[in-house]
Amino acid sequence: MVAKISIGKSLYGALAYNGEKINEAKGVLLATNKVYNDGTGTVDIHKAMEDFLSYIPEGVRTEKPVMHISLNPHPDDRLTDTDLQNIAREYLEKLGFGNQPYIVFKHSDIARQHLHIVTIRVDENGKCISDRNNFYRSKAITRELEKKYGLHTAERRVDRLENPLQKMDVAAGNVKKQVGNTVKALNKQYRFQTMGEYRALLALFNVTVEETQGNVRGREYHGLVYSATDDDGNKIGNPFKASLFGKEAGYEALLKKFARSKQEIKEKRLTEKTKRTILSVMGSTYDKAKFASELKRQGIDTVFRHTEEGRIYGSTFIDHRTGCVLNGSRMGKELSANALQEHFTLPYAGLPPVRLSIPEEEKETMQEYDVSGYEAPGSGMGLFTPEGPAVNAEEEAFIRAMRRKRRKKRKGLGL
Repeated sequence: MVAKISIGKSLYGALAYNGEKINEAKGVLLATNKVYNDGTGTVDIHKAMEDFLSYIPEGVRTEKPVMHISLNPHPDDRLTDTDLQNIAREYLEKLGFGNQPYIVFKHSDIARQHLHIVTIRVDENGKCISDRNNFYRSKAITRELEKKYGLHTAERRVDRLENPLQKMDVAAGNVKKQVGNTVKALNKQYRFQTMGEYRALLALFNVTVEETQGNVRGREYHGLVYSATDDDGNKIGNPFKASLFGKEAGYEALLKKFARSKQEIKEKRLTEKTKRTILSVMGSTYDKAKFASELKRQGIDTVFRHTEEGRIYGSTFIDHRTGCVLNGSRMGKELSANALQEHFTLPYAGLPPVRLSIPEEEKETMQEYDVSGYEAPGSGMGLFTPEGPAVNAEEEAFIRAMRRKRRKKRKGLGL
């Protein structure tokens, strides 16, 4: 079981992020302590906010009083809601937060079930509860719980930032074996949904694949042949039939691989991490070479396809961290060939990006939720203002979405 602990200012952001998911039937409220729970499995965000604030004395000086914990059992663990409640309660008790007000949410918006816990880091006297050595303490606690409940060990996976294989070396000889080993390893370690994405992945290792088809005795057949290439993509030597490398390298197996990859990428939402990284790098440079270099440094290889005139007509991104090969347009219009071509050929492409100023009218405090009845204990804590730093990246994204929704609503009313 993997635990992640985050601290922040925005109590309302943490409650709204989790509460909205639960109330949209993307999870359930599992347990509360010293916080209102009507037993329906849903969340009254405003009432919960009031209860938390009642336990925070005035004049609290702790800058980040909110703690947000996610507990992630292994996907193969089969746990009932009662098991999850007990695990969350015991985890908090061992961490020293068992007597604090808290809410335990179970999220079911992705393939694996996981818990989110919102609590506060100040006691009834306004004193900050020490988080010294929380990382090591948390790890020890999760190990205890794994043993007690017979759970799988789910260590956090370290991202792969480099290619796990080497390019073809024709000079080293035994080309057939090299091609076969490369094809088998890539099929096992990566997900791809089209022949184009598969070719882009193979090209990184100086291998290419071609489809063959024909008709023998009235029966159509489809096959694949693999070849070694040089760094420019030119084929070297004779091609090899897929059958030489086993069924998994063949046409029918590849079609099944496409379908399986599509399902896994969708269920595990593997596109999102890659897209966030690409857009972040795009926002820092208009230079195509620097763009590709920085992505490579972060574990993503970029394959551009150009016309004879040098215009981008296609792009594929190979994310070694997630093991996914993704066509740019598959991730949205902002990463389509036309969008990338425009981005890298802007008149000021040789200059640093210019930060846009935000109009004054867009700097208003978000009022998507009515929190006017609350008064935060202690000035400047930002416990319920969505403008305060959120506990984690997901909450920040939630808050930004609420701002955008409100601005669209204002425009629609002609305000």
